Amino acid sequence: MHIPATLVRGGTSKCWLFNQVDVPGDRGDLERLLVAAYGATDPVELDGVGGATPTTSKAAVVGASPEPGIDVDYLFAQVGLGTGSVEWTSNCGNCATGVALYVVTKGMVPVTGDRTRVVMRNTNTGAVLEGLVDTAGGVVHHFGRQTVPGTRAGGVGVGLTFRDPAGGTTGSLFPTGEPAQNLRVGTAEPVRVSMVDAGAPVVLIDAVSAARTGAEPLERISADVPWLRAVRHGAASLMGLLQPGEAPGDAVPKVGLVGPSVPYTTTLGERVAAEAHDVSVRMLTMNAPHPAIGLTSAVAVAAAGLAEDSVVSRAASGPADGWLRLGTPAGVVAVRCSEVRDGLPHRVTVQRAARLLADARIYVPETGAPRAA
Repeated sequence: MHIPATLVRGGTSKCWLFNQVDVPGDRGDLERLLVAAYGATDPVELDGVGGATPTTSKAAVVGASPEPGIDVDYLFAQVGLGTGSVEWTSNCGNCATGVALYVVTKGMVPVTGDRTRVVMRNTNTGAVLEGLVDTAGGVVHHFGRQTVPGTRAGGVGVGLTFRDPAGGTTGSLFPTGEPAQNLRVGTAEPVRVSMVDAGAPVVLIDAVSAARTGAEPLERISADVPWLRAVRHGAASLMGLLQPGEAPGDAVPKVGLVGPSVPYTTTLGERVAAEAHDVSVRMLTMNAPHPAIGLTSAVAVAAAGLAEDSVVSRAASGPADGWLRLGTPAGVVAVRCSEVRDGLPHRVTVQRAARLLADARIYVPETGAPRAA
């Protein structure tokens, strides 16, 4: 069998996008199809269209939304590497950037002048996002000059805004009721963390309290993966993300280090001065160091930065006001919190870029075909 799909780069991720009319509606059948199409039983995904890294083994199913005021719904899938499974509990802001450009390009949302607004709902989490797509001259563009940290390639500009991101999963910006607290993992000394729910559930470790900087090279973060996973798993139950008896997973909460700004060199060899950013951030994506930062994680860092006692405010030497500049391995990512009321941001915006790379037919082995009724 074969299915139509579009490959898109959104920010620093690549994602295959599927129209919901072309894929099974049953989640189990859809998972089998994606595993087969991506070759996801193989960690290098050689016999499939997966990209063999967490940031390039992603998918989204897109369709018109029945909800008034929302243009499209999208279901996000993080396809496992060598696991033969798909993780369905999270969202991806970079893929949402690609979804915004995709639906404008495919005519699912009409062009409305120099900027076209797309309102999207992530059905995994219920999060609502706005994509403001560059349609200068009232036309769809296939190429652009907007760049993002992590690649020198240009793309079509997309301003991505998360609406009311706080508490989307747990009901509270700080699910434990505290902006920061000590967390003991195993027999090690406790570390200071902020457990945050904004954009996605995230546990942010005070790098200094953990004898780190938050600006470590990716090789050092790779060595810390077992420890970071232990922190993630320890925080999951405290954040109310696990049912009784349920084993913790490696998708949520997202986990990373936050430290003061320091001079460093990006993965592209560019020098970044300490004055060019407010905090240093290093995150995991699943169980690998993120080459930049996931946008949902960036939202959580920015929202936590509004609270005076959070690990982000401590690293930044005070609460953030408006824009917060994050020093990531790929470069500086600026995030803006606006319409802040009672300490909660009602809009969090990041400037991104996207490009449609290919329209294709993916040939799927019969093992990925939907089951007969």
